[in-house]
Amino acid sequence: MSVAPLEGLTRLPQVTTAAAGRRVALTGLRGGAVTMVETMRLALDALRAHKLRSFLTLLGVILAVATLVAVMSVVSGMNFYVADRIANLGANVFIVDRFGIITSQDAWVKAQKRPLITMEDYERMRDSMKTAKAVAALDDHNIEVRSGNERLQNTDVMGVSPNYAEVRNINIAQGRFINETDDDHRGEVVFIGADVADRLFSNVDPVGKLVRAETHEYQVIGVAERIGSAFGQSQDNFMIIPLHTFEKELHRPRDWVAIFVQAGSAEMMSACEDEARMLMRAWRHLPYDAPDNFAILGSDSIMRLWHDLTGTLASVAVGLVSVFLVVGGIVIMNIMLASVTERTREIGIRRSLGARKKHILLQFMMESAVLAATGGIIGVLLAYGVVALVGATTSIPVKTPLSAVIISLCVSTAVGLFFGIYPATRAAKLDPIEALRAET
Repeated sequence: MSVAPLEGLTRLPQVTTAAAGRRVALTGLRGGAVTMVETMRLALDALRAHKLRSFLTLLGVILAVATLVAVMSVVSGMNFYVADRIANLGANVFIVDRFGIITSQDAWVKAQKRPLITMEDYERMRDSMKTAKAVAALDDHNIEVRSGNERLQNTDVMGVSPNYAEVRNINIAQGRFINETDDDHRGEVVFIGADVADRLFSNVDPVGKLVRAETHEYQVIGVAERIGSAFGQSQDNFMIIPLHTFEKELHRPRDWVAIFVQAGSAEMMSACEDEARMLMRAWRHLPYDAPDNFAILGSDSIMRLWHDLTGTLASVAVGLVSVFLVVGGIVIMNIMLASVTERTREIGIRRSLGARKKHILLQFMMESAVLAATGGIIGVLLAYGVVALVGATTSIPVKTPLSAVIISLCVSTAVGLFFGIYPATRAAKLDPIEALRAET
């Protein structure tokens, strides 16, 4: 009959001990939170008490953060711009070309010896590719075009296969694009860009009108949607005629065809490129150890080259930012050392009232971190102003990524913490009695 009460009595101290442990933990958390809030308040009060000195101290950090955010904004904006306007060949599209990307004089000299890519290569690839969704072709020249008394210089006159618009995502604003019938019958028809329509047919409907290129006239059947410019160069100054018409009337002996291959999906891109390379090497009877005498160019190749170019800019920016941060950190450390000297008596009073070394250490570390973080915030705001000004007054594409802001604030705060270690340690090691005797 007495077993149950005894069991209850034996469990009671355990429950009480657990509850006491939880209360101690909660008390410790509350105490830590209060300490942090109080330390933050003291740090902000110290900064407000010396506004001008704090601002001058932060110049190095402000410049470093502003430079970092501005450079990352320019690079990010340019990367997006290049990917959208320059490297956008179409959905899952790559090019089989004679030259590709060449970055040296020696490579250019060697590439001049490569055989031309011909209509026969295009037609064999179109009929042989198993992994491709579509195969299109392009041949072009820059020619002066005219209609009546109006002329337009350096128009890109292109001969393309009928599926070129689908492969390259060309949108039609008016009329239609060239079709199989136009190509099969060598039709003298033309699809024009927005610049050509604006210049040659500014006040009339261009569809049905005639455009002359060299000695040949073509009837306008459609107008493309406006694309815009890339690095200040218009992308709308073009005319498109059927590929076989171009080969018959405008093709020159040293011209070659660029073959656009569209894979069925992004996952098939690699297999499709391998198949195209294998076919070209087989048709050209290249030994297994011989390099390609043609190029395969995809969006990733263009972006890789662009990232190599911007990598140099980023390296210079990192070097400049590092110098600014080191200088700013040294200035912060010197100012904090001066602050420790000025506030020696204050430190003594706090120690005599029960503050521990860790509290003094935390206070000065917090002041240094808050000082640097404030500089980081001012630098970010300055960078946003500079980026907005650049975007409004120039054609340079800029786009500030959130990662640039987060990285800049973290780096500036870390600099404050690192260079605040020595002054904070020195303050914490002061003898309370000696500190109280110090002159204010």
